[in-house]
Amino acid sequence: MTKKTHDKRKRLSKATRQNKRLPIFVAIRTKRKVTQNSKRRSWRTHKLKSHTW
Repeated sequence: MTKKTHDKRKRLSKATRQNKRLPIFVAIRTKRKVTQNSKRRSWRTHKLKSHTW
């Protein structure tokens, strides 16, 4: 059984928060010029760099 350190858990939770869709009010505010989150990450294809943790 592995144990995640506090720093690793903190980085993983930040990556989880960043991986959300664009809020709808942003699309409305920009008159749909911005429609999606360009930094969205797929869990299957784009892995996080874990060798530095």
